[in-house]
Amino acid sequence: MADITGDQRIQSEVLEGLATAVNHRRWFVELALPYLGDNPIEIGSGLGDYAIEWAEHLPRFTATEADPDRLVQLKERMANHPNIDVRQMLLPATDASGEYSAAVSYNVLEHIEDHVGALRSMAELVRPGGRIILIVPAFMFAMSQVDIATGHIRRYTKKSMRAAMTEAGLKIEKLHYANALGLIGYYGATSIFKLAPKEGPMVKVYDSLVLPVTKFAEQIVKPPFGQSVFVVARTPA
Repeated sequence: MADITGDQRIQSEVLEGLATAVNHRRWFVELALPYLGDNPIEIGSGLGDYAIEWAEHLPRFTATEADPDRLVQLKERMANHPNIDVRQMLLPATDASGEYSAAVSYNVLEHIEDHVGALRSMAELVRPGGRIILIVPAFMFAMSQVDIATGHIRRYTKKSMRAAMTEAGLKIEKLHYANALGLIGYYGATSIFKLAPKEGPMVKVYDSLVLPVTKFAEQIVKPPFGQSVFVVARTPA
């Protein structure tokens, strides 16, 4: 198995800061919901914020984490959610069972050197014809010291994501950018002002004022750029 990349302390600080962006999380929860099926697995659940919201709509859900310290926190937090199983997992997985309806992973693939191998490993976790649902950060020009400190190896475009999915033998069903204004804000904060997206007024203003406008606009017209790439792909039947 590959090493866990990035400073785990900084990763945890960023996760805790983003956990306060409630509107942002709910938007991204909604993007994946139609494709999860009845028994999905999440790769890289972090603090479990997405897992808890997805599991409210599903009979079963499996949350995973690679970092041992966050795994302990994740198990403690999920103790009161009986329909959520928790397991340790690092891609590429060696014990793929093919039992899940889908594999969902948000902001994880950019940490993995062999991302095509990771995609193939995710495909082996799901049933034939099951779905792989990802969000990854977009555009290499936005690669900042925050990205590097948190272990990002790359950022994606629609073209590079399509190429990785095709090489992994997956068929893309949906592929688009998300959160156009978020990319502008992220680049300004991290590359110009050298700030990290931690809990504070900046995140709260973005989440309460900017995000709702962005979400509404992108429901009408998909933007030509964004802070993230959203993709849904299907495994071979």
